[in-house]
Amino acid sequence: MDASIKQREPLDDSGIAIRPLGARKLAVVTVAYNSASVLSGLLDSLRAGLEGIAHYEVIVVDNDSHDHSVDLALAHPIGARVIRTGRNGGYSAGINAATATIGSSVDLLVLNPDIRLLPGSIASLYAGLSKSSVGVAVPQVRGEDGAVSKSIRREPSIMTAWSEALLGGTLAARMGLGEIVHDPALYKDGGPIEWATGAILLVSAQARQAIGDWDESFFLYSEEVDYLQRVRAAGLDVLYVPTSQAIHIGGDYHSSDFLTALMTANRIKYHRRHHGALASAIFRSGIVAGEVMRLAIGSGHRSALSAALGLWRGR
Repeated sequence: MDASIKQREPLDDSGIAIRPLGARKLAVVTVAYNSASVLSGLLDSLRAGLEGIAHYEVIVVDNDSHDHSVDLALAHPIGARVIRTGRNGGYSAGINAATATIGSSVDLLVLNPDIRLLPGSIASLYAGLSKSSVGVAVPQVRGEDGAVSKSIRREPSIMTAWSEALLGGTLAARMGLGEIVHDPALYKDGGPIEWATGAILLVSAQARQAIGDWDESFFLYSEEVDYLQRVRAAGLDVLYVPTSQAIHIGGDYHSSDFLTALMTANRIKYHRRHHGALASAIFRSGIVAGEVMRLAIGSGHRSALSAALGLWRGR
């Protein structure tokens, strides 16, 4: 495109070109693994949630489910394209299997199978991508009871690990010290953030081209932390857009010692990739301290402690 054409594109108040919604293509991707109990609800919500989006394709990636997830997806009237991976390579591998089949100029909407889109939510979320400086937009996530979920996060650090260990996650968040961001004004008004839970992310084609594939070594948990860190490192913003809303059922790791341990191990793995040996040892010791203090609460803390000590042998 030559310079004269660029000058005729509409500009925002900052002089950045606004990309019209009608000209964009969207791939809606969900990764299923024995997800039949929740997948129908997601697919049922897509048509209303995607209202106003002219060009989209729905892709269900199945990570070798042993239930009827594939049959359910194929039969649903939304007309999803199903990719059978033949293995459970993890969440990132599932996303990568889908993106390998779409063009580089296509935006990507990543959805957990237990997400429910509210009517018009994605058109509202797209408003966050109207500036070329934004690489990823995330909505306001609500629980099944309608309460706003604290889905915004800070980059994991020694401060967040030790604050949560000594104060507990809730108090650390309220004091602005923990990984969970509590700030009511941010949840109400929106704005740039460091990262958010990866249950629903709208990724621009520009960000996809700059960042490349998702890191499959995480399998599950911390893959979104890694991806959004790379988005920010590329000079693009991650934007929280509260005018867009979705329901997230979620919570699997709370009832699974295996998933709790995996989440803990991947938190430590992620931090170690971005910091020196000493800093990572201090971060890890903060997690160990917090789990030791809470051992009496339940088996999940024992699993997390085992993972933090390097005694857990997962995937």
